Amino acid sequence: MTMFWNQGQERSQNAGAAGEDHLSMIPTWSVVLAILVFAGIQYLFHGVMPHHKHEMLPMRLLMGYSWGTAFASYVLLVGYVSRDVKRRNMPGGLWMLIMVVMPGGIGAVVYFLLRQPLLTPCPHCSTELTSSVHFCPQCQFQLAPVCGRCFRGVQITDVYCAQCGHDLAEDHAPARLRAYSD
Repeated sequence: MTMFWNQGQERSQNAGAAGEDHLSMIPTWSVVLAILVFAGIQYLFHGVMPHHKHEMLPMRLLMGYSWGTAFASYVLLVGYVSRDVKRRNMPGGLWMLIMVVMPGGIGAVVYFLLRQPLLTPCPHCSTELTSSVHFCPQCQFQLAPVCGRCFRGVQITDVYCAQCGHDLAEDHAPARLRAYSD
């Protein structure tokens, strides 16, 4: 069983490199707490609340499952934000407080509106960069393909620049930025 949980932690650490797997970023404590919250809501609706009217059973089932799912999903969202905050170098305690205190998921909406972009290190000098940067500002390492004439970003498979029509084969881009070789 611990082998399963360790694999999830390894996947979450490598998620940024090869396409993000957002589900693996949910921590184990959050999954366990969500299961407990869901079970607690079911106990509340089916064990604690009076159920002497049998015609109300479908309504209790519907309400129990919907409220249980809503609260369990919120616990999973709090767990996701707790990991995502660390990846983006934001203050974790502050965002956890905002997530828990603001009612109805408003804290989550505020977080997703205000979160910082992911930073990746430059492969040459390890400077922290956003994903929109084409050249490292410290060492001029080319991170993404650009047009040699207008210096706008181009796709790795483009033959001509979509902005100025320049032939991209004339630019002699580094081999790691070329999809096809002539």
